Order: sequence, then structure tokens, then C-alpha cells
Amino acid sequence: MAKARLPVLPSDPPARTIRKSRTSKWRAASLVAVHLIVAAHVAHWLVAGRTVTPVEPSEAMAFAKGGVINAGLIFFAATILLTALFGRFFCGWACHLVALQDLSRWLLEKAGIRPRPLRSRLLAWVPTVAFFYMFLWPALWRLWAGDDPTRVHGTELTTSAFWETFPGWVVAILTLLVCGFLCVYFLGAKGFCTYACPYGAAFAAAERLAPLRVRVTDACNGCGHCTAVCTSNVRVHEEVRDYGMVVDPGCMKCADCVSVCPNDALYLGLGRLPLAAGRRTAPAAPRRAALSRGEEIVLGLAFVAGLAAWRGLYGEIPFLMSLGLAGVLAFLALLALRLARRRDLAWRRWRFKRAGALLPAGHVLVALLAAVGTAWIYAGVLRAEAALADRVYRGTAPQRSALVDATAAPPALDAAVRRRIEGALGRYERIERWGLFPWLGAPGRRAALAYLAGDAATFSAAARTAFERGEATFELALLSARAAAERGDLGAARAAGEAAIGLALDRPEGYAALAVLLARGGALDAAAEVLGRGLARLPASTRLAYDAGVVAAMRGRPGEAIGAFARVLELDPGHRMARENLAGMLAAAGRFEESVSLYRAALREAPGDLDLRLLLARALAGAGRPDEARTEVARVLAGSPGHPAAEALRSELAAASPPASPAR
Repeated sequence: MAKARLPVLPSDPPARTIRKSRTSKWRAASLVAVHLIVAAHVAHWLVAGRTVTPVEPSEAMAFAKGGVINAGLIFFAATILLTALFGRFFCGWACHLVALQDLSRWLLEKAGIRPRPLRSRLLAWVPTVAFFYMFLWPALWRLWAGDDPTRVHGTELTTSAFWETFPGWVVAILTLLVCGFLCVYFLGAKGFCTYACPYGAAFAAAERLAPLRVRVTDACNGCGHCTAVCTSNVRVHEEVRDYGMVVDPGCMKCADCVSVCPNDALYLGLGRLPLAAGRRTAPAAPRRAALSRGEEIVLGLAFVAGLAAWRGLYGEIPFLMSLGLAGVLAFLALLALRLARRRDLAWRRWRFKRAGALLPAGHVLVALLAAVGTAWIYAGVLRAEAALADRVYRGTAPQRSALVDATAAPPALDAAVRRRIEGALGRYERIERWGLFPWLGAPGRRAALAYLAGDAATFSAAARTAFERGEATFELALLSARAAAERGDLGAARAAGEAAIGLALDRPEGYAALAVLLARGGALDAAAEVLGRGLARLPASTRLAYDAGVVAAMRGRPGEAIGAFARVLELDPGHRMARENLAGMLAAAGRFEESVSLYRAALREAPGDLDLRLLLARALAGAGRPDEARTEVARVLAGSPGHPAAEALRSELAAASPPASPAR
């Protein structure tokens, strides 16, 4: 008898493995192409010496600060507009920092480390605050100062100083390390985009308006493959379930989710705007926050403290790098809090604490956190010293600006200002002595303050250090020229003055200051040559034309002086000193009628100037008009009885031609 057999029931289908994204290789190729374009841009500058201004969103700050339009502003505005239409394709397919983070994630995953997102609600506001600080705050400051922030003051679409706004190679590499590997390892894939990128704030706002989105069909079964592969930390399966589309502004249109969907239920398409999207399902129970309120507060305070301590450290760490570093430090502060409060603690593959006892990995973590904390405090102390010193330096801007004019005397300082300067000098000395690396710009600022304080020894030493490091500024070079001229070293004064001109070829103050110093030292021919160079480059400079007239007069070349002063009046008809000097030179050349006309024009602006009226009287006498000359002399004596020069001229006029007797 045959045995009865039970029917064979079909087993559950095996869980599908997530298939590879078909778009990742195309996105990688796009990101590589972007870097090749950047390299070509740099190469063009190196070969041609001049190229299009950097195509970087950060360059748009030039408009926020000074109303200057450049390629970076045009690019940033265009990408924001395109994002409002098509979504954050630029972030996903063309951003070099996204490429760096994707590379970092790929390498970490190859090493068996899968980055997990931090999911902080508080730190997610950092990009918005950073955007406000970079682009809106300067505009508001201009508005407060009375300058229309929408007004265009200039256009700079090409530049020869291409690398001027970028850091050096060492800082650039550290920036890539921090914003790439460290941010991804501690904060999750695209951790820098989520918790630091100020440009991402603008793109995220525009993304909320974009009609082109990842959308879903009824074929979706909620498998979650889309969320598993999303490197932008978007919960794709929940978004399409609840709204029929991805509404999260963090979506960068990488399209990995679309590519891996086993039912091909996701697609990029046009439709309802996300702002008008209603929920398709009833709200689920509120998801428990990943971090407690206390942990969020610790993250926020640590972020602010990290940013304050590390931004601008040694004058080198840029804003974007400091944002990424502050995010990493905030996470480590959170880890330290959990290590102190929890009886059991594990993170990734590491177990630090069990039943209140530190494990070997926990001891290593404590040592690491202690080292990070020590470096953090050290950086904070140095940064505070520098900030206090820089505050004093900025406060002396009016006095330092006045010294750019070589004819101005060093300003008198009251006791309080002198004490502040001495304190700042001490702080600059300490950050140079305690620092592990030279502090960019500190020697130059120290030298400027020492010059104001009259400390010649400190000025010389600090200025020499600044020049040796290649950190000399236009202001410092001019101060060095003044100091050299004051000690009688005309050769050193000329060398420093030429350095100032080289640092700012289009600033007339450099040519004028060097010419004044040379003229004072008796080198009139050299002064004339410097002014000639300046006028050849800046022909519309009234300052240089006027100084050229003065130097020509000192050299005994009245024709050149007359031409220079006449040129000043062409450029600025109201230039009083040029008019008076031109009148004097014309009188000296025997052109009295022209001189009289100019003196009368000058007196219409300054009728109470008795010296000017006396000069007019002399010109009238030279023109053979003694009666008018006597009238002007009488006016001088009426205003200043016994005026020696006026009495002398009256005597000369009386002896040369007695006044006519009245008719009988």
C-alpha cells in the first residue's frame, strides 16, 4: 500500500538582495568630468596669467560685501534657479565636495565601515545660519551703513589673482580630509552637506519649489531598498508612501533609489509641487527622536565652541573647514557625554563600556578624547589671544589709514589707547611664541601697532619677519618706507616703497608716498620718475598730478609744474591748492593776467584768506595794475593791521608808482 504524501507547499520567496545602482557610474563620471574642468580652469590661469574669476559659490560674497559681480555670483544664482526648476541635480552630479564625500564613503565601505547618519535636529540648522552669515549679514551691514545692498559697484569677470581667495595646499588637503573622511565617518554619508554646507541651505530652499521629483507608482511594495541605498540620508520609502513623492529637501537627485527599485516603481517626473503635496496615508505614530534634548544641547554648545576655537586658527583655517571640524568635535563631545552617563556603550564595531566598567576600547577612547580636549583648549586659548589683539588692531584703523599719506605726522595716542596697543603687542608675541606654527598676518599687525606706539625695535623685528614670510601688506610696506626715511636710509625707503607699489599697482597712495619720501630726502629726480610711472598707469589721479606739479616746481621746471597743475584742474576744477599753485607759477613765469584770474577764482571760494589776497595783490602789481593792488593790500591790512608782508608791499607800490591825485 503506497504511503500518502503531504502536498508540498511553496516556500516564501527568498529576500531579494539590493541590486547595484545603474546610475552611480554615470554620476561618478560626471563628478570626475567636473574636476577635469576645474583643472583646465586652473591650467588656463597658469598658462595665460589671467582667467575667468573662480566659479565658486563662495565668490558670491563679493557682491554681498561690496556689490561686485563675478563669475561665482552668476554661477551661484544660476544653480539656485535651476534647482528651483529641476531639483538639487547640481549637488548630486556636479559638486566637488559631494564627490569627495562619496569617495570617502566608498573607501570606508571597502574597509568594512558603513557610515551612519547622526540625525541631529539642532545641527541641521547650521547650514542655514552659515548661509545667513556669509551672504545676508554683509548685505544687512551695508544697508545699515547707508549703502543699497542691491547696488552694483563693479564687475570682475576675469582675474590674474585666481588663487587669492583659496588656501594653500596644506590647508586645502586638511580641508578635504575634514570635510570628506572625518565628516562622513562621524556624521554619516554627506555629513558635511547635512550639517555644514552653507550653499546647501540655498539649494535646499530652492529644492522645495522644484516640480521635478522622485515619484512612485502603485507597484511599490515598501521593500525599503530605496532608503538603504540613499546616501543623502532620505527615508525614501516613507516619503513616497506618505506623499507619493520625495519631499525631503535633502534629496540630491542621485537617482540611486530609482535605479535599485526591484519593481521599477520609482521614477523622476513632473507633477504636483511638494508644497502642495498632501499625505496619502494617515500620520504614523511620531518617530522617537534619535537624540534627547540634553544631547542636542550638548551638540549645539560643542559646535559653537569648536567653531570659535578653530576658525581662523593660525590665520589659516577657513570657514568651511571650521564648520566641518566643529561638527566632528560636536559628535565627539556627544560621545564623551554618553561614555560618562551610560553603563553600556557601543558604537559601530567598538564596545567601550559594559555594566559600568570601561573596556580596553573604552580606555583608548578616553585617551583619545583627552587628547582632543587638550588640543581644543589649546586652540581656544590661542584663538582668544589673537581675537583680543586683532580687536585692538582693527580699532586703530583710522590712525593706520592716516599714515598711508607720507605727509601726515604719526597721530598722538592717549594713555588708554597706548595701554591697549601694548597689551595687543604682548598677545601677538605670545601667540607667535606658543604656537606650533607661524600665525599668518600676526607679524605685520604687530609691526603696525609698534609703529603707532613708537617702538622702533619691535617694529623693525616684526616687519622683517613679515617680509621674510612673504606676508608684507601694502600698509606695512609703506610704514617700512616711512621708518627707513625717518632714520635717514633713503635706499631702504625706496626699496620698501617700491614693494608697496608692487603690492598695489593701481593705488595712487603708493606712488605718492614714495615720491614724498624721496623728495624730502633730496632725490627730486627719483621722485619725479616715480610720479611719472604712477601717472602712466593712473592718468586720472589728481593726487599724482598735483604731486608731480610740486616736484616739478622744486626741480625748477616751471613749465612742467604749470602743465601738471593745469591737468589737476581739468580733472577737478574745484581743486583749490592746484589753482593757487598754478596761479603762483604763472605769476613767476610773468603770466600775470592768467594768475590774477585764478587768484580771483580762489578768493571767491575763500574770501577771508588774507594770504591769498596778498598774492593777488602781487599779481596785480606785476600786471601793471597798481591801484587794484593797493585796494587788495588795504583789505589785507584791514583784516590784519600791521601785517608785515602787506606793509612791505604797500611801501613797494608807493615807491614805484604813487597813487594818482584826485581831480580838482
